[in-house]
Amino acid sequence: MTEQAPAAVQQRRAQADYWVYFDGELRRYGDSHLGLLTHALHYGTGCFEGIRAYWSESQRRLNVFRMPEHFERMRGNARMLHMEVPLPVDELCAITVELLRRNAFTTDVYVRPLVYKANEEVGIRFHDLRDGFMIVTVPFGAYVDTTGGIRCQVSSWRRIDDNVAPARSKSSGIYVNSALAKTEAVLNGFDEAIVLTQDGHVSEGSAENIFLLRRGCLVTPPVSENIVEGITRRTLMTFARDELGIDVVERVVDRTELYIADEVILCGTGAEVSPVIEIDRRRIGDGEPGPVTRRLQDLYFRACKGDDERHAEWLTPVG
Repeated sequence: MTEQAPAAVQQRRAQADYWVYFDGELRRYGDSHLGLLTHALHYGTGCFEGIRAYWSESQRRLNVFRMPEHFERMRGNARMLHMEVPLPVDELCAITVELLRRNAFTTDVYVRPLVYKANEEVGIRFHDLRDGFMIVTVPFGAYVDTTGGIRCQVSSWRRIDDNVAPARSKSSGIYVNSALAKTEAVLNGFDEAIVLTQDGHVSEGSAENIFLLRRGCLVTPPVSENIVEGITRRTLMTFARDELGIDVVERVVDRTELYIADEVILCGTGAEVSPVIEIDRRRIGDGEPGPVTRRLQDLYFRACKGDDERHAEWLTPVG
């Protein structure tokens, strides 16, 4: 048996003491367990969200970014999958704030709510099964490089189609599609994947929305291209139009447009605002994060971290 590194052992011990919300109550992570036959484990019958909270050293607090919007999206996504999030949005936000307060993190945090089919039985279906629900919070840094830029590969795996499974739903089961694309890219020496639709148009990254800058216009695939309707995507569209005066166009994007774009951005709660500097071994622009990307990054991080009072309504402070 391979001996675990001391840091990994220490992390597991610390994680066991984290407060979580599980089965309708606050409890320790180490005291929360699922059975081996839990339906969601075997069939992917779950639906999750990803929410970020940013630590502000100057304010000595966490700021949770656009939390109500995330829970609202989750409630709609769950309904697509014959599930119900058990509490209204304001109560979900209050529980999350209490978890963060109890865990007393002084670093950036990722919040992971999950609604799932909790029965311990064999049989493929969504109906006639009990819904379980949990919220877990963990310290979380950068998911991909947001500073020097990332190198991407257009994946051989196509984006799952909405008539196969609801691509916008953040269903845990369909993320095997994303995992295959991400692993293919990394094993081929890249940082991230870009996936195409069944028609061969650009959809998104493995877990990120995508923008490209062409002729001074910010272009992004529409929601009909099997994308997740991203909250970070919506935020950047607001910044581009209202702060930078840049036109934003939602339209079908061809693969080769990526190669001739002036700038390319991947964005999401996990990935934040990540400049793409190379795709399929073709340099994007001058091979460095571009000026529009940098301006959007600055606006985004200032808003997330509570440094821009104009967007204070997007934040839920945790003292």
